[in-house]
Amino acid sequence: MSAAFFSATYREARQRFLEAAGKVGATVESHIHPLKGAEGEEIGTDTALVGASDAPNLFIVSSGTHGPEGFSGSACQLALLNDTLLRRATDNKIAVLLIHAVNPYGFSHLKRTNEDNIDLNRNFNDFSRPYPANPVYEQVHELLVPKAWPPSPDIEDKLAAAMARLAGQRAPGVSSGQAVHSDGLFYAGTAPAWSNGTERAILRKHGAGRRHIAWIDVHTGLGPYGHGEKIFGRHSPETLARAQAWWGRDLIVSSMAESVSPRTMGHITGMAPEECPGAAITPTTLEYGTLPNPAVRRALRGEAWLAGHPDAPDALRKEIRRAVRDAFYVDADDWKGMILGQFRAYALQTINGLAAA
Repeated sequence: MSAAFFSATYREARQRFLEAAGKVGATVESHIHPLKGAEGEEIGTDTALVGASDAPNLFIVSSGTHGPEGFSGSACQLALLNDTLLRRATDNKIAVLLIHAVNPYGFSHLKRTNEDNIDLNRNFNDFSRPYPANPVYEQVHELLVPKAWPPSPDIEDKLAAAMARLAGQRAPGVSSGQAVHSDGLFYAGTAPAWSNGTERAILRKHGAGRRHIAWIDVHTGLGPYGHGEKIFGRHSPETLARAQAWWGRDLIVSSMAESVSPRTMGHITGMAPEECPGAAITPTTLEYGTLPNPAVRRALRGEAWLAGHPDAPDALRKEIRRAVRDAFYVDADDWKGMILGQFRAYALQTINGLAAA
């Protein structure tokens, strides 16, 4: 049954999301992206609001911040649209806002980054200030994105040695973000991306006047197979205490050494206090493990290389795109069941927390 909520393409995921939202009477809005999808289709970030527009509390679930991670996030949203939890939320004066495909271009084209090779979870910054330097990334950039693909054994040996040497460095680490190499990994960009402006507009509209906003941003690619790590960013002790009361002591603060997520600057939920300054904000990332880290990293490297080589042979292009898809979406029933089971429990905890807030 769990597998039924997963779609094979962005086009299918979008259509099913919009249909399900319509069936429950949600207020639907579509923010159309200026570019087209991989199949030439219209793409966009769609929202579905269930519940009163003036409800004091708002529960947000977002998907696809990193492109093909949207396969799982979309499935979680579709399952929620078919769940009695929606009624539980609205009965407790909680509106539910589902943001489908934060990065529709990456979702459709099977790119973790957006149309400009920007990692959107590094892009929500104050661009009047320079993005922090990342000397750790500088040491491995040319190894991560070699001149030829697939990389030579010599390149792979040097990268493995460098990563072993840099292991444990987290402030910053290789994946913490960088704004120097537009052809590189974890590129923050130098200006707000289309998705940045779109998400801020969505939050300003739907978050206005709310007393409390809880936000789950669904991700995949880090950690043990199928395990959903509950990641909490750097917030006040009061907010951390509230989050732990809702979601349990297994909540991991992203700055802790045991977290699968690096310390980053410019993540999407971090802009909520800026756009909704009058609301209490309780945000979290739910990160599901897929493949071992080296396989995920190789997929990202191939994606970055391909972005700089638009004339790559079609067979190689398809091979790289497939590797990216596999790195962030495991097409196996056991994995899918783990994703939806853990998400439902997390959503229930969030609704219960908001109801008591």
